[in-house]
Amino acid sequence: MINRNINILNNFNILYLEDDVELLKQTKDVLDDFMLEVFGASSIEESMKVLESEHIDVILSDILLKGENGVDFLKSLKESPYADIPTVLITAHTETSYLLEAIKLKVANYIVKPINLKELLNTIHDIVLPINQHKEAQKSNNLIKTISEVTDGKQVEVIKYIMSNLNDSDEVNTSYSEIMSHIDISKPTLVKLFKKLSEKNILTNISHKKYRFHQDSLDSL
Repeated sequence: MINRNINILNNFNILYLEDDVELLKQTKDVLDDFMLEVFGASSIEESMKVLESEHIDVILSDILLKGENGVDFLKSLKESPYADIPTVLITAHTETSYLLEAIKLKVANYIVKPINLKELLNTIHDIVLPINQHKEAQKSNNLIKTISEVTDGKQVEVIKYIMSNLNDSDEVNTSYSEIMSHIDISKPTLVKLFKKLSEKNILTNISHKKYRFHQDSLDSL
């Protein structure tokens, strides 16, 4: 029996395309308890708008939609900037012809109706697990490289704090006072650290209390 850590799902966003409004609401309400963010859409047009405005890690789509179908949606994705987003199709037993076509398009997985919650969560978990592992490995590598730039123990704690609070855009909202409330460090030492990271373009201030971490700068260290 495989033990899955479903908690990793709360690091990922999902787009759920379903034209049955009641089913969309019910399933979204459940997924909201596990995912970072669940974006519901009842048409392909709505789904494309979500993809254009939000960061999506996984797409969940019904095959049969009113006047359209999930396979057409999948085809349109393959010719778009979102081609690499893994997609899970929801199908009924009677939709085998659509499903065969979807498999040819390399759909990540499919789920047969009625939706079983455990199966759905396990399916999403298995898709995001390698993504999560890559993120964690990259985060550890970034942490090691950044820490190599400092020698003071308190500064190392600050770097760990910053890295643990980065969002998906590699940005962190914080301030000197907030950091000092978590870590016993003097303001001059903190200012010196931020200046050093800024000079190396590792961490730059982009707006009031908002900083961006630059992965590409670490690659050159």
